[in-house]
This record gives sequence, C-alpha cells and structure tokens, in this order.
Amino acid sequence: MNTKPYVWHMVKEAVENLGGKATYSEIKDYIRNKYGEVNESTINCQIIVCTVNHPSRIHYSENKKPRIANSRYDFLFSTGYKYRKGEVEHYDPEKHGTWEIRKDEYGKLMVAQKGLEEVLGTEDEQVEGELLFPVESHLRDFIAKNIDAITVNGHRLKLYVEENGRDGVEYPTDVGPIDILAVDEKGNFVVFELKLSRGADKAMGQISRYMGWVKRNLATDKKVGGVIVAREVDEKLKYAASIVPDINLFEYELHFKIRQVSIDD
Repeated sequence: MNTKPYVWHMVKEAVENLGGKATYSEIKDYIRNKYGEVNESTINCQIIVCTVNHPSRIHYSENKKPRIANSRYDFLFSTGYKYRKGEVEHYDPEKHGTWEIRKDEYGKLMVAQKGLEEVLGTEDEQVEGELLFPVESHLRDFIAKNIDAITVNGHRLKLYVEENGRDGVEYPTDVGPIDILAVDEKGNFVVFELKLSRGADKAMGQISRYMGWVKRNLATDKKVGGVIVAREVDEKLKYAASIVPDINLFEYELHFKIRQVSIDD
C-alpha cells in the first residue's frame, strides 16, 4: 500500500524542515532522501502551484479560480529575482503582503498583490508610439490559443500537455520557464521564445538553453526545434540563427482600425 503523502505536502514539509527557506534543489534532495524517487517535474510543478507570487501558478488546475491566498496551496513565496532563481520561503502575509489570484480587465486570471498592479514575469518594455502587444504575456496567450494554425517546417502544432493536465504555456524547467512548449504531428518538440525588446544574443541564448533541457529531460528519441517570434527580425538575429540548427524565425503583425461612427445614422 502506497503511504506517501501528496507531493505538495512533501514540498511543504521540506521547506518547514529546511528552516523555512530553501532552493528547488534542496527541496528535491529532501524529498528524495525521505520518500525515494519522486518525479522531478512533478516537484517543480507543485512548488509553482503553491508559490503565491509565481505568475505561472494560474496554469494549474488547483489555481483556476480567483481567490485570496489562504488555501492549502498558498504556503510559499518566491524570493528569487523575477521568480527565476529557484528559492522560496514560507509565505507570511504580514511580511510579504496579501497575494491573490484575480481576473484582469479582460477576464483573464492573473497573480497580483492585493492593492497593487499585475505581476509581470518579463523584462520587456513597450515602444512608445508603436502598436505592440502591451506585454509579452498577451502575445504568448494569443499564440497558445491559435497554436493549431501555426506550421513549422510544414507540420502543424499543438500545445504540449502532460498526463497531469499541465499544458505547455509558461512551462517550468530547471533553467527557467519556456514561453510555449508545443509538439508537432510527429511528436517532435518545438520551443517558442517570444522576443519583444530583448537583443538577439539573449534570445538565442535562452532558446538554446531551453531546447537543451527539453532534449535531455523530455524528448528521448524525438527531435527538438525552436521558434523565435519577434515584431521584427533584424540582421543580428538572422546571423545568430543561421548557425544554430533547427531554429526558425517568425514575425508578428498587428492590424487595428478605429473608425468614428456618426450619431446621426
């Protein structure tokens, strides 16, 4: 008979017994030492699920409804820079503020500190005077919703979905979150990296790192490709992509029109 507790409970126990603060690696080591082999991806996911200020927690079934952070899944706070350093501590509302899952003005779920603006897991900025996606998350969500209309090297795509229902939007890895993780008709993996204001070197470095992680941890005998999506692909990015195999470059366009309507019609 399997007497192991739920993984989220293992995570909570690990942080409590590690002094109230721990890295992802320390949590995994504690769990393995006490409970034996537990799927590493599952541990990563459950840490994110239970971290009140992690923007990706809304992609899990436990967090699909608005609420103030007071449930059994709201016990961690990320102390890492932009939530990517992999360190968490016990969540204390008096110290960290009151966090919540709520809907934005478009009805989409978001993670926010009560009384403050949305937490954005991005370093990108808007370009004044140009019509751009206001934040990277909007472009990401648009692509994810329409992923089946995109073809890469002649193959249609769909979102990667794990057995537990976790999809490939803001997919968590040990080297940072992948913007979108998809698979094609043959089961090959496609990693999407969205580039708004980042330079070519940073975009290429990130997508190469994510592709390497997917190849080692998920792909087995399947291929791994990459797609960089940018408003405009410049020469620097073209040069960089020309020597990196299996990376494709895409540009996006926005068409938006405002027309005055006569009140006399």
